[in-house]
Amino acid sequence: MDRIRAGEYSDVYFNRARAALHAEGRQARVTWQVSAKRGGWLGGIDEAVALFKLCSDDFSALEIHALYEGDRVEPWDTVLAVEGDYASFAHLETLVLGSLARRTRICTNVRTLVDAARPKPIYYFGARSDHARLQPGDGLSAHVGGAASVSTDAQGTLTGKKGVGTVPHALIAAYGGDTVAAALAVSKVLAPEVPLIALVDYENDSVATSLAVARALEGRLWGVRLDTAEFMVDRSVLPHLGTFKPTGVNPVLVWNVRNALDTEGFGEVKIVASGGFDVARVRAFEEEGVPVDAYGVGASVQEGRWDFTADVVRLDGAPQGKAGREYRANPKLERVK
Repeated sequence: MDRIRAGEYSDVYFNRARAALHAEGRQARVTWQVSAKRGGWLGGIDEAVALFKLCSDDFSALEIHALYEGDRVEPWDTVLAVEGDYASFAHLETLVLGSLARRTRICTNVRTLVDAARPKPIYYFGARSDHARLQPGDGLSAHVGGAASVSTDAQGTLTGKKGVGTVPHALIAAYGGDTVAAALAVSKVLAPEVPLIALVDYENDSVATSLAVARALEGRLWGVRLDTAEFMVDRSVLPHLGTFKPTGVNPVLVWNVRNALDTEGFGEVKIVASGGFDVARVRAFEEEGVPVDAYGVGASVQEGRWDFTADVVRLDGAPQGKAGREYRANPKLERVK
């Protein structure tokens, strides 16, 4: 926090602005307004408020109004308004805008995926797509967006969730390519209440591997995860070539696995689809009625930009600001205590 207060994370011109005001002993009581440039579901607002509470010069002297995490915002909606001596918080603009932009992207993308898949759950596997230190806040935004689970404990720090996952390819390799052996090994160290999900594409024969795992872990296996690489064609799909894109996890592959499991009496085993799923692909699967029970998403949640702008719009209660950046009241804002 000391480094934030010192301005190490701030664009340097904000530090210079603060220094200039202090040097001349000038107090500028302003209304500082943060607006969304794009519609979405708001994330990062709790972080922004925490920055003012912990890193402004005097939080008690500020009057702050804000929206809530997960609120729907439209372009140019005011999401945060601060009244007070500008020099006491000028150094926080960079951090506030960065938090809002990042977390709103995660929250909006997850919410859009959740709406596309509803009522099926979205599992958030986004940890490997970005820096590890971002995980707690990203996990909160994914939770607010509606993600059913996260993949790391760090992502669940702010929500109380624990990371969930599958039997990884690397462990299967460690067992000589034996998916059943790897799944059995995991079942011995996994708490009984934690769902056991096995990856079944290691040998590029998802039907055979799904059946083998289901037989070996009957009653313990919650689901299988289809994760065929985007340039691979699963063995079970080869007889059906000619009328669809056969690579990766496609509808035919899902149906092949579902039918095989049902035929052998494993109708309770769920199917999780992952590997390059974005909103368009989830919607296409749902419109086609593909029997997926849950979707694992990762990199697509990082896509897009949700920028915000912060502007002084009033000085001592009178209009004062850059052309085109006028005060815009938002009745949904609530006073921060």
